[in-house]
Amino acid sequence: MTEGQKPTSKIVVLISGSGSNLQSIINACEENNIDAQISAVISNKYNVKGLDRAAAANIPSIVIDHHAFETRQAFDQYLAEVISGFTPDLIILAGFMRILTEEFVNQFVGKLINIHPSLLPAYPGLNTHQRAIEAGDRTAGATVHFVTPELDGGPSILRAQVAVLENDTSDALAARVLTIEHQIYPTVAQWFCEGRIGMKDGIVFFDGVQIDKLGLLFTPQSEH
Repeated sequence: MTEGQKPTSKIVVLISGSGSNLQSIINACEENNIDAQISAVISNKYNVKGLDRAAAANIPSIVIDHHAFETRQAFDQYLAEVISGFTPDLIILAGFMRILTEEFVNQFVGKLINIHPSLLPAYPGLNTHQRAIEAGDRTAGATVHFVTPELDGGPSILRAQVAVLENDTSDALAARVLTIEHQIYPTVAQWFCEGRIGMKDGIVFFDGVQIDKLGLLFTPQSEH
């Protein structure tokens, strides 16, 4: 994107907590590494650091407290209405700790992405780092994937690996994985905004070519 040129894509980011991945997206947009503008940050919790990050970047933020809704469906329906009001091209889940209903996901399928702190399909759900350590895995990592109704089951786009060290703790491993999350999530967001990636019938295409079901493998020297 050249100086003075307006971003071509609009992003909405959903958070529930500290928003470190949100910050990586904010930074990439500000540095013109993502050709997009974050239209809104939406949290299902009050008083989380991610809201402070949005405020610091002058990004509108909204809190939709899921406790205010009688059912998961009612929350998701209202959330979908709010998101649709921003007409986003891409919706990014950045530590959004809600399991979304099938109706919600299907409304935005193909432009809804998530990052998961494991090398999917290994260790969907929670406590991924401890599970990797207890299994004796030599590598761990993170995966950016399209969201489908199956929890952490959408097709992978990009993953990155770190070594599991001897006597590693889940906190130490989590910190190293988070560092690579902050690299691969903005990368995928830019690919999407450039029109380089897409999903059709549950299959991911990169530059028009079907990729491996495990996704592309990121390295710091990646030329993608």
